[in-house]
Amino acid sequence: MPRYTVHIRDEWLAVPCRDPTYTIQWLGYEALKRYTKNKPDNGGIDAVKDIRFVARRCQGQGLLDGDDTIEDVLEDNDFVEIAIEGDTMSPDFIPYQPGVSHLTAAYRESDDNLFLDGNSLTSTDLVNLGRGLYKIKLTSEAENGVVKSRELLDTIVKENKVVYGITTGFGKFARTVIPVHKLKELQENLVRSHSAGVGNPLSPERTRMLLALRINVLAKGYSGISLETLHRMIQAFNASCLSFVPEKGTVGASGDLAPLSHLALGLMGEGKMWSPKSGWADAKYVLEAHGLKPISLKPKEGLALINGTQMITSLGAEAVERAQAIARQADIIAAITLEVLKGTSKAFDSDIHALRPHPGQIEVAMRFRALLDSDHHPSEIAESHRFCDRVQDAYTMRCCPQVHGIVNDTIDFTQKIINTEINSATDNPMVFAERGETISGGNFHGEYPAKALDFLAIGVHELAAISERRIERLCNPSLSELPAFLVNEGGLNSGFMIAHCTAASLVSENKVLCHPSSVDSLSTSAATEDHVSMGGWAARKALRVVEHVEQVLAIELLAACQGIEFLRPLRTTTPLEKVYDLVRSVVKPWIKDRFMSPDIEAVHRLLLDQKVWNVAQPYIEKYNMELLPESRPISPTAFSLDPPASPRKRIRLE
Repeated sequence: MPRYTVHIRDEWLAVPCRDPTYTIQWLGYEALKRYTKNKPDNGGIDAVKDIRFVARRCQGQGLLDGDDTIEDVLEDNDFVEIAIEGDTMSPDFIPYQPGVSHLTAAYRESDDNLFLDGNSLTSTDLVNLGRGLYKIKLTSEAENGVVKSRELLDTIVKENKVVYGITTGFGKFARTVIPVHKLKELQENLVRSHSAGVGNPLSPERTRMLLALRINVLAKGYSGISLETLHRMIQAFNASCLSFVPEKGTVGASGDLAPLSHLALGLMGEGKMWSPKSGWADAKYVLEAHGLKPISLKPKEGLALINGTQMITSLGAEAVERAQAIARQADIIAAITLEVLKGTSKAFDSDIHALRPHPGQIEVAMRFRALLDSDHHPSEIAESHRFCDRVQDAYTMRCCPQVHGIVNDTIDFTQKIINTEINSATDNPMVFAERGETISGGNFHGEYPAKALDFLAIGVHELAAISERRIERLCNPSLSELPAFLVNEGGLNSGFMIAHCTAASLVSENKVLCHPSSVDSLSTSAATEDHVSMGGWAARKALRVVEHVEQVLAIELLAACQGIEFLRPLRTTTPLEKVYDLVRSVVKPWIKDRFMSPDIEAVHRLLLDQKVWNVAQPYIEKYNMELLPESRPISPTAFSLDPPASPRKRIRLE
């Protein structure tokens, strides 16, 4: 029999429906009857038949017509909100917001599986799991390790041994021994009491990443989780049943306790959950609607679920991946600006950079040569000023390999830290089945990813800082030889005047956000946890810095393409013309003033989807293949086209 979950004020009600040809109005009144029946004072409702209400689907908040039949507008196990006329929206109801991310609204259940073993996951894999591109399965080796680890814990409990977190309290209460009959309650209390985060919930993508990473860490087999509990976590991930995880509340040691507790709380069927099917609803109803059972915690399992650096690391993985994407595209955008400002490519000569062979610097210079080399892709713009009297360009163009280069090297450094952390056991105590013992340590401390992500923010910010200065040169007629603010009829039109101000404001914000959070520490848990990493804030602000960098570069790309309009009919190199065509496919030229924010957002979307890189990459690779032998006299590995051999076994796809 079809059943629907209906939210009225502060209650969620399961309403069975024998006949799907009944109307939405019937469903609303049936839910109201059940609501008043459960209230001592009938919920303040005297007569259900006199109540006027509005019905809407929880997902997308679409209004439902009371005369429509249920089978026409709802699916089995759908979620519906009933708003009684005169009521304000229940504060207990969190509306589904498709604007959280363009990926969320476009989510489709995947048919592909990623096999996790706790040792092989990468930041790229993790971001793809967040996007819903894969479901999760465990390797048989991982399952065997999990079973052995759990068997040791069960033995410890049977023998009444005193072991931290298994038969004792936590933190300051580590010396308090808990009776065996209260060990389940101990773990449940731990999760409930530690679910003390505040702020907006993580987006569905980021919650998927958090859950996937926790599954990967537990799959290593050193946490003592039971295979049953781990399988239920995987089932929740594969159904995209995602707990409400507030973004604030972790100090990054002992791990990300608050956010991971919220993650576990939903899996226990408590608190709120989101799924593409339900939107936000009570966790028990979301799990039930997907045919899933809440996890039932065994000894040590609460601690196993919440102790670790997965919040810092999962957000850090996204920050690294996005930083890598925008760093590549920053080179392309700067190359267009250099063309528009009639700069020279001589500063990118391979012999110059061979004398200072930092890998990032060499790679960026190569990209500029690939994009600007007139012998490969003749540029009419470059030819037009070949014999000008300028000797060298401003630093913002000439020094791109040196400035962009260190950003690339910083990203590589951070990615290595994050990828190591992704596949690290960060629990406490650790369960060593082969040794037959548990050992308390400090792998939960988030200092490694915290420091790396602070470094990432400082490094990647420079892409925005130098980009904003190039935007200034594009908009300033005394520096560009172009119309002021890149628009005709200046005065009547303001053109890119305030777009440049926006870029300047974002760069200024980044200067504050780049202050390292990991230099701070506050003692917590009655001085038991007397040094912490503050890695949660390091990760969140690194993401904000990266987003600001993307937006500043989106503005530069818009401005550079607008500059090309004033140089027509001259054309730039083939790869840069392809990028120009891509931009013009979503944003038309600026003939006169218009609403600019949508243009910035459209180009930002191109950068997020790496479409600018995808257009230019084939030309860069072709140039690299043709000229590589003669351009690498000092660093024979600088331009290796093959990915480095990984010491880890690759994850199997199915």
